[in-house]
Amino acid sequence: MKIAVLTDSASNISKEFIAKHPNLFSVPLVINIDDDSFRDQVEISAQEVYEKLDTHTILTSLPIASDIEDVLKNIKKKGFTHLIVINISSGLSGTFNSFRLALQNVKDLTVIHYDSKTLGGGLGFLVEYALELIEKGTDFETFVPLLDQMRFNDSFAFYTINTLKYLKKGGRIGKVEGTIGNILHIKPVITVNEDGVYVTLSKAFGLQRSLISMKNILIEKFGNDLIDLIVHYGDDPVSAEDLGNKLKTVLNIRNVCLQQLTPVLGVHTGPELFAYVARRV
Repeated sequence: MKIAVLTDSASNISKEFIAKHPNLFSVPLVINIDDDSFRDQVEISAQEVYEKLDTHTILTSLPIASDIEDVLKNIKKKGFTHLIVINISSGLSGTFNSFRLALQNVKDLTVIHYDSKTLGGGLGFLVEYALELIEKGTDFETFVPLLDQMRFNDSFAFYTINTLKYLKKGGRIGKVEGTIGNILHIKPVITVNEDGVYVTLSKAFGLQRSLISMKNILIEKFGNDLIDLIVHYGDDPVSAEDLGNKLKTVLNIRNVCLQQLTPVLGVHTGPELFAYVARRV
């Protein structure tokens, strides 16, 4: 049995990480700017997107069908017999369904198709965990309950943003209460619930108080447990580093990774974003 893992670029996994794992594959989502289309992380950077966010028409779209088909052919060509596909939440994107349709035509591969019900680093941690399970020789049939344990019990992902206009513009507002935030400068702390859609965890007056609320949520969730932490940011890496250093003083953190949010997600959050993604280790 030879197992591969396939994900999409909403996992925020770097090219360098993929290059180090020959059994890991990723298909980019697409960013449309005016009349031009770009593959996320491949043909456009987050900074390029943020610079045009308020002056151009920018939309996101599903992976190109032929890109999915090509990577599936490559996986089979490399001799993999089993495949775990882990996608961005079906409640936030049609990407899961695009992969589902492509997988219907796949032969000679035993496939698990897993709806992560999350995105960004939360999805990335699930992909990394799947790779760890493969390395340990875990029985293929037990992957789903183990991924469920990681997704719903041993990891947590949430973020705050300075404006809700991008979520509203992209139709990603979900169950997040938006109007009051713009009127009273109240900033929401947002997570993806077990149904895979955005919900508000808490609200605070101003971005700094939202970040304090997020710190307290992490402490309540993980206590003294050893964790790995991702700090996502939009266009402010200096503040992200400062936040990571402060969290190291109040949490039992093994590794802190600073990651600029992949642009296909950044379109919907805007540049003034900070997200924390933690997993028990």
